This record gives sequence, structure tokens and C-alpha cells, in this order.
Amino acid sequence: MNNTIIFDMDGTLLDTEKYYRKYWRIASEETGYPMTDEMVLSLRSLGRPFSTERINTFFDDERAYNIIRGRRMELIKEAIKREGIQLKPYVKETLGILKEKGIRLAVATATDEERTKEYLEKMELEEYFSDVICATMVKCGKPAPDIYLYACEKMNIKPEETYAVEDSPNGILSAYRAGCKVIMIPDQTPCDDEVSSYLTFLAESMKDLPGFLLEER
Repeated sequence: MNNTIIFDMDGTLLDTEKYYRKYWRIASEETGYPMTDEMVLSLRSLGRPFSTERINTFFDDERAYNIIRGRRMELIKEAIKREGIQLKPYVKETLGILKEKGIRLAVATATDEERTKEYLEKMELEEYFSDVICATMVKCGKPAPDIYLYACEKMNIKPEETYAVEDSPNGILSAYRAGCKVIMIPDQTPCDDEVSSYLTFLAESMKDLPGFLLEER
């Protein structure tokens, strides 16, 4: 019986991936390391050291990642202060239904612990989750399976009996490699044939989850 669901945060629960996509581009141009949109999308949910290696490889410069990321963080902080953070559609309604049905909910995110705690508290989501796992708690972030394997070990559950809800190819690959059943809710990147092969279910929004998950139980 599947009584545990692990959610990605950015792009799945929170509508924050739009900031990352926009400000990777702007920061890269401002710092003299211009990236295309395709390059930026390849970084989504990518944990360290993978994102560091990828960006430095783009430019054959080991300084590139730290320089671009530093400026990107400044821009995102300003944007969030100015525009705020929004939830993805139907998030609280869906989490409430699932929790009421006795399903254990957790978060596994590429975002660091400090910002994860800040965002979940700000959006009043922390009460829904029994566990919050960040990429900084494991050796390798997404798309390596470490974060999902650690989450399952921490919660004393089997990956094959656990659903993972993700929006990005890197996050989906991480959950799939860990052995979880993967649900995709596309955000910035549509589902293609390769991604589809990793999925148990493709949802249009969070609103689709209760019907599918409760039927599966």
C-alpha cells in the first residue's frame, strides 16, 4: 500500500522555477557568460556538484558557476522581495485531502535548508509535511538518486512503495533511479517520450493527484 508521497518543492509546490529560469539568463548575460534558454533549462533541479560542473563546462572556466550563481541569487532575492512567491494551483487543497486520508507527505528539494524552511513557512505549508529533505543533506543532488534514497531511509519506507511528484526531467530521473513511482506535473519543461518512460502518471495539475492516488491505494 502506498502511504507516502514525496514532493519536489520548486515548480511543483511553489511557482518559483520561473524566477530561476529568468534570472539564470539575466545573471549569465550580466556577468559575461551568456547562456541560452536550453542551457538554463538543463539546470532545473540539478544539484551540486552537477550544476557546477555543467556550467563550468559550458564556458571552460572553473569560475563561471560561482560568478553567475552569485549574481543570480541577488536577482532572485530582489524579485521575491518585490513580487513575492505564489503557490502552484490547488496545492493546499490537494495536500489537505491527502493528509486527511492518512497519507504521509514529505518534501525532497534541491534548494538549501535555510531557504526551504523560509519558503515553506512563508507559504504556510510546513504543517502538511512530516519530513523535509534538502540536497545539502546528501552527497549528490538530483539527478542522482541520493536525495530520494535518503528520504526513504529516514522515513523507514521502501522506494518502490513511495510516490515522488516532480516537475523537471532531472528531478524525475532522480526519483526513478531511486526506485520510486514517479508522477510528473510539468512546469517549465513539457513531458517528452524519454521522460514519459520514467513515469507512473502524468498529471496536468495538483488537482489530478487525489483521484489517481486514492484509487491506487
